[in-house]
Amino acid sequence: PLQRPLNAVGVFLMLGGWLALLAAATFAFSNVSARRAVIDGSVLQGLFVTVPIGLIFSLMVTLISGLGGLLSRFTLLQVLFLAAAGIFHFAMARYCAYRSIQALGSNLAGPVQGLNLPVSLALALWLLDEYLNPLHAFGVVLVIFGPIIMLSRQAISRLSASTKTFKPRFFEGYVFAVLSAIGYGVSPILVRVALEGANMGTAIAGGVFSYVAATIVLLPILVNPSARRTIFYIRKDPAKWFVISGLFTGVSQMIRYMALALAPVTIVSSIMVSSLVFRFLFSRILNRDYEIFGIWVVIGIMITVVGSLALTLETAYVFSLLPEWDWLQGSGKWRWPAA
Repeated sequence: PLQRPLNAVGVFLMLGGWLALLAAATFAFSNVSARRAVIDGSVLQGLFVTVPIGLIFSLMVTLISGLGGLLSRFTLLQVLFLAAAGIFHFAMARYCAYRSIQALGSNLAGPVQGLNLPVSLALALWLLDEYLNPLHAFGVVLVIFGPIIMLSRQAISRLSASTKTFKPRFFEGYVFAVLSAIGYGVSPILVRVALEGANMGTAIAGGVFSYVAATIVLLPILVNPSARRTIFYIRKDPAKWFVISGLFTGVSQMIRYMALALAPVTIVSSIMVSSLVFRFLFSRILNRDYEIFGIWVVIGIMITVVGSLALTLETAYVFSLLPEWDWLQGSGKWRWPAA
């Protein structure tokens, strides 16, 4: 049988998994807050509020926690990878995500944005020599299948017919949801390459470079007078929700970077899909009139939760609790791609 006690690697993977789950919850709240904001606010307003807030938050946490000295220790290659991650995630993917939730609502856009998982997994298996084991493969299947349940035809038709205050724009929403999924799928690979083997303090400091790069990319937009008027003419209510979204996004990304420093992309990205669960719960509280809820939503949530929990556990420990049948214990040693 496989060894029962948790080893150091297993402890780090479990810690990385739970950090990813916490990142998923805070990311979900930031997303639901952004959904509330874009009801009356614009996507550009959201970017120019949330990205600078994320930069300020990341820099303050780094300096207050005494990690400022680490900023000078990053290699040029690490900085470039972190900067690229920031541009993909905080600028490009966030813009597309805001467009999609503005057009569809958070609940309907979320499952499509969850397609970032196959993107991340494919790149991690191809570029980072990561692999899947039985428990993690089981978890991956569930966290993909859960969102598919939520995208049932019944759920979509109900959304179209049940809201008087909001009519979804399906084509626009799905196009931008897919584009955001690509950006969200690429960024974990870049972060993992930059931070692999680093400690959590280094991961926190590394987020500063990502936010700086995203902020720099956004600045040329201010040259356009029309865009500038749109950005600075923001009403009180959407401004409040964008600020809340920016703060929770900053917390989420800091925790996500810590998780990626400890655990493989295959685990972290899979668990991050569980943000769909938290989106539905938070949407029920904040955006009841602009979202959809039903039995297929509950089923999808339950499937995603089980998959996320499977990804937070160490495979060797779980198989040590199962019957000591040769075929069962032998399957616990399976991995793909093979070593």
